[in-house]
Amino acid sequence: MKLAHRLLLQSLAIVAVMVVSVVIIIDNELYSSITDQATHDLAGEARFLATQWKSGVDPDSLADAAGAATGHRMTLIDSTGHVVGDSEFDGPALQDLENHSPRPEVIEARKSGVGSVRRLSPSTGEEQLYVAVKSPRGTARVSVTTRAVEEIFARARSGVLVAGVISFLLAAILAVLFSRSVSRPITDLRDVARSLAAGERKRRPALAAPGEVGDLADAVHRLAEQLEARISALAAEQSILSALVETLNEGVIAISPSHEVVRINDTGRRLLSIDRPIPFEIDFLPREATLRGAISLALSGTETETEEAVIGDTTVSLTARPLVNGGAVVALFDLTPIRKLEAVRRDFVANVSHELRTPLTIVGGFAETLQDPDIPADRRAEFAKTILSNTQRMQRIVDELLDLSRIETGHWRPRPERIRIADLSAEVFGRVAASAKAKGITLDTTVAPNAQTIYADRTALEQILLNLAENAIRHTGEGGRITIRTTREGEGVSLDVADTGSGIPPEHLPRIFERFYRADSGRSRDVGGTGLGLAIVKHLVEAHGGSVRAESLVGVGTTIRTLFPDGANAAQS
Repeated sequence: MKLAHRLLLQSLAIVAVMVVSVVIIIDNELYSSITDQATHDLAGEARFLATQWKSGVDPDSLADAAGAATGHRMTLIDSTGHVVGDSEFDGPALQDLENHSPRPEVIEARKSGVGSVRRLSPSTGEEQLYVAVKSPRGTARVSVTTRAVEEIFARARSGVLVAGVISFLLAAILAVLFSRSVSRPITDLRDVARSLAAGERKRRPALAAPGEVGDLADAVHRLAEQLEARISALAAEQSILSALVETLNEGVIAISPSHEVVRINDTGRRLLSIDRPIPFEIDFLPREATLRGAISLALSGTETETEEAVIGDTTVSLTARPLVNGGAVVALFDLTPIRKLEAVRRDFVANVSHELRTPLTIVGGFAETLQDPDIPADRRAEFAKTILSNTQRMQRIVDELLDLSRIETGHWRPRPERIRIADLSAEVFGRVAASAKAKGITLDTTVAPNAQTIYADRTALEQILLNLAENAIRHTGEGGRITIRTTREGEGVSLDVADTGSGIPPEHLPRIFERFYRADSGRSRDVGGTGLGLAIVKHLVEAHGGSVRAESLVGVGTTIRTLFPDGANAAQS
């Protein structure tokens, strides 16, 4: 039930009780007042009758005349109690009236001068109000039926009841106005409070309410202002915290005391392969023993040490911490790149050691052999040539490693310009023509009309083509063909070097651009490769903002495709 209805009903109940109480009190007082007034009036008539009862006056005639004049029963009683005059009885009937000395009103009148009583009349059978007054000759009595008094009282009671009903109606109207005036600001405050609780922080209560309700409205208004300020501050802090958490390179997972994941950043989703919306049960996290154990310990209040775990193809370092009020926070750090770098470093050290050990062993062995004075001159020249060849090979390895280091560390920056591929291709093929001729390999250049130039560093592009051409010659058999060609691809030019060599098995294609990686290590080393050419090509192309990829079929040949983007301000080819 609404407050206005409750106030109205309570007010009407109070008013009804008050009106009924007032009506009852007035009714009793009115009845007493009417009875006393009737008694007083009858006493006055009795005194007048007593003054008229004199010697020589017929009492019965006097009673009849007074009764006719007043309309009331008039009775004259002598000192012995006999009725000597009565306005309602004459003759024999008067004589038959019993002695009135025992009557209470007569007894009281003789004692105090006036007596009154209400009782049934033995002669009429109706309730009468008797008022008797002491007279020198006896007692004068006046009586009237109480029905007359009741009629007067009934008329007066009707007026009181009408007044009570009118008063109740007026009070009801005032109660309605009062309940509305009280409930309206309270209802407004209730609606404002509900709106604030629902998140509508802009709503404010009216400040025009009177008294304590106005004070309450002002307090709610100030509370809403403070709530708005605090929520805004919390929202700003939450935004900053969310931004910080999302920008972390670590995965962060927050778990509630009820074992639900209530917060997880993008890094955590990526590391754990989670795409479910939060919150969700921790049962949906990967079932990895180390991760589950750390979470269980943290939820039980135990802080865990940093541990490593392998989740899918990812190696992570994880730490779990319990929260003060229950729950836990798990931090995950991706160790996969570090482990890959460590593997690359180990492979690099092993490959460099292996690549340098062979020529060093040869150089050392032949240098030691040359110390023998008995070796013929022609053998000495052969040994010296072998020593020089392996020394040059080591020099190439060192030079190429230095080139890679310079490119990777950013110490080398390309200086791009427009280069005609036909001219550069002719220069490169001229440098490898002898090797190609020795194997009967045909060198060919195909330049697309819309891709005749490339925007690149000339020295770098020359090194790229030379490395790819030498590599193709090494892996192409007798009578093969090597082709340098260009095609337009979007906003760049694709520069390809294709051969008809032995090809590369599919399992080796993803790794051929790694340092010292060889699909056929023994054959590559025999033909003089260092294992660094394709790695240098990859870094040089990427330094220009381009990309490189390999396509190959075993027994058909290999194509190395490099893509160079056009310069922003360069003329179109």
